[in-house]
Amino acid sequence: MVSHPILDKISQRMQQLNNDGLLRKRKLSHDNSNPSVIDFSHNDYLGLASANEMVDALTQGATIYGVGSKASPLVSGYNQAHFQIEQSLCELTGHEAGLLFCSGFSANQALVKTLFDSNNVVIADKLIHASIIDGVRDSGAVFKRFKHNDLNHAKQLLERNPNSVVITESVFSMDGDKAPLKSLQLLCQQYNSLLVVDDAHGFGVTPTQANGKFCDIQVVTFGKALGCQGAAILGPKAVIDFMVAQSRQYIYSTALSPASAYLALAAVKLTQEQPQRLAALNANIAEFRQACGKNNIELTDSTTAIQPVLIGDSNKTVLIASKLFDLGFAVGAIRPPTVPAGQARLRVTINAQHSKHDIAELVCVLATLI
Repeated sequence: MVSHPILDKISQRMQQLNNDGLLRKRKLSHDNSNPSVIDFSHNDYLGLASANEMVDALTQGATIYGVGSKASPLVSGYNQAHFQIEQSLCELTGHEAGLLFCSGFSANQALVKTLFDSNNVVIADKLIHASIIDGVRDSGAVFKRFKHNDLNHAKQLLERNPNSVVITESVFSMDGDKAPLKSLQLLCQQYNSLLVVDDAHGFGVTPTQANGKFCDIQVVTFGKALGCQGAAILGPKAVIDFMVAQSRQYIYSTALSPASAYLALAAVKLTQEQPQRLAALNANIAEFRQACGKNNIELTDSTTAIQPVLIGDSNKTVLIASKLFDLGFAVGAIRPPTVPAGQARLRVTINAQHSKHDIAELVCVLATLI
């Protein structure tokens, strides 16, 4: 390989990441043909990704529309399947209009980079997702952060910056705790500010969408509880129309495949028609927390599917996750910069398909390793 300053930089940085226990590598996931590994790492909270109804829906969508959208939404890539899922999401959440993207990361970036500029102040929770952080910085907006879920700090920033925008997550992806959405909504109303909620890990598994519109703009993703692919921005029609006219991410990207849109609609319907999936998830979360308590495994206060087990040291976290995998359990090893330095953790993710035996076995093994 030729010598070049960029290649030298890559080599040095990769070596440093490896030394610090922060080097990330791809690995092939196990599939249904390998039942020896019980997966506690993915976000398919309701078990929809492998549901027979979803397999049938994807086949039907591909049969009706083909497998690709073939163009950007403003050329010829927007059709009835896209329209129907947008309408369904609006009916469910109370928003006026929706706009589809191929991923939650793309949706968040498109939203903040299109709507905000140097004349705007964005006030965000300290633990907001990287896609929003990057997008706000690229937008040129004044960026202020409040301490995680700290309403008093948020209020202080709003008092000094009325007519601004507050951004939070509904369920935080690495901690599993929930934002105080109702209180934030009241604060935003008091200071004439918009509330934007990244609902990626909450949509479909928390009751927020059933209680009427709880924010001005809501981003939902299809790759978590809905078990498929894509994302949507939901909000006022004026905002969505502006996004259609101005969002570079929307205008210059091939549209989400109509088969994927058709599948997402099927997933939304299943969350409404099969409440037993959510009941099973909640029962499994309670089962895991109870088992950890009996085995003296310290957990956070999270009551959601995301159950972090704090380890601290990055190398130790990776080592424990590796041992768990060798013993038949896939668990995420989360390290900086995804979480703060010194707060590396195992991210145990519960889903509706886990059995009591799965959970008991994981907890038993985990207790011997930490």
